[in-house]
Amino acid sequence: MPRYVSWLRMINLVVASLAVLAPVAHALELPNKLSLDANLWLAVQQHLYRGWGPLLGAPTEIGGLVTSAALAWVRRRQRFRLSMTLIACLGYAGMLVSFFVLNSPVNFAVSSWTPTMMPPDWPEYRLRWELGHATACLLSVVSLTSLFTAYRREALS
Repeated sequence: MPRYVSWLRMINLVVASLAVLAPVAHALELPNKLSLDANLWLAVQQHLYRGWGPLLGAPTEIGGLVTSAALAWVRRRQRFRLSMTLIACLGYAGMLVSFFVLNSPVNFAVSSWTPTMMPPDWPEYRLRWELGHATACLLSVVSLTSLFTAYRREALS
């Protein structure tokens, strides 16, 4: 195997491992966050998560997609490894779609809210935000598992 493939695979697995961290953390928080009252939930949204997306979320999800796509190209003649890598690509693409469809609109809306001006349907925003991250969690775990499966097959051959 060419040396650049080993480096690409290693970078891909590191990025994929990082990409799973935030979504899993959000999923583990989900039951407790659903029980927060309006003011506490708003404070958490506006203060605790500030900066996570640009620092950890976007770079790792985009990096996972890009490095997985590059590995798919390298593995294009290896049917099983290619299919596992394409599953990862679809997972990372799905994470990005989930963010822009579910999370981003909520983030935008919540950024202008104040504790005295919460809309009456704020629990729907909360649920939408949590479902977006639960979806990202599932997709990130599937993607990482697929990449490790392809890697294991490579290591055994």
